Amino acid sequence: MQLYAALILSVTLSAACGLRCYTCSATANPKSCTDTTSCASVFNRCLNAVTKGCLNSAACVWPMSCCEGNLCNSAIPTGPSAILLLVSSAILKFLF
Repeated sequence: MQLYAALILSVTLSAACGLRCYTCSATANPKSCTDTTSCASVFNRCLNAVTKGCLNSAACVWPMSCCEGNLCNSAIPTGPSAILLLVSSAILKFLF
């Protein structure tokens, strides 16, 4: 029962805090954007384009790329580091 109460409290607090998005200016390298911001309540999408940040769904029109959910406009793409981690984990599993 206490687990359900903690889960409900967690969901309520995360909803009250609002949407979180990565932010980055057009002059910075989009792959290196790691700053995050809490969006104002009028913003319900994250902008995932040359610039990254918060945006209202009404303003999100083609050719802009928008997404829903906390930190959905990922700052750092998964690449060789994720593959290397998976391969090394598989090798260790077979060895031990």
